[in-house]
Amino acid sequence: EVQLVESGGGSVQAGGFLRLSCAASTGTFRSACIGWFRQAAGEEREEVAHTWSGGDTPYYADSVKGRFAISQDNAKSTLYLQMVSLKPDDTAMYYCAASNPGEQCGGRWSQYWGQGTQVTVF
Repeated sequence: EVQLVESGGGSVQAGGFLRLSCAASTGTFRSACIGWFRQAAGEEREEVAHTWSGGDTPYYADSVKGRFAISQDNAKSTLYLQMVSLKPDDTAMYYCAASNPGEQCGGRWSQYWGQGTQVTVF
């Protein structure tokens, strides 16, 4: 069973930074699309960033390009989202997601979800 557990959220002033972590059950990041989504109150969930676990050019939403960076530690089965120059518009619940093994990034790739971690920028 795939399990994803996010951590690292919190409240931060505009211009500040946070690093989110997503701990996955062993093997989840083996040949899979992995990434981050976010959902602000009253808004639809949006994709923030994703990458292929085997290494590829990451995708970033235009709203976060140059400020967010996705990375992974396959040995620890952990995915990260480094966020700098945070803005109030970045306030949202952030979710980690993973595809089925072998499924490429693209389309509706996210099959497994964490419970989310709240980021508030004031």
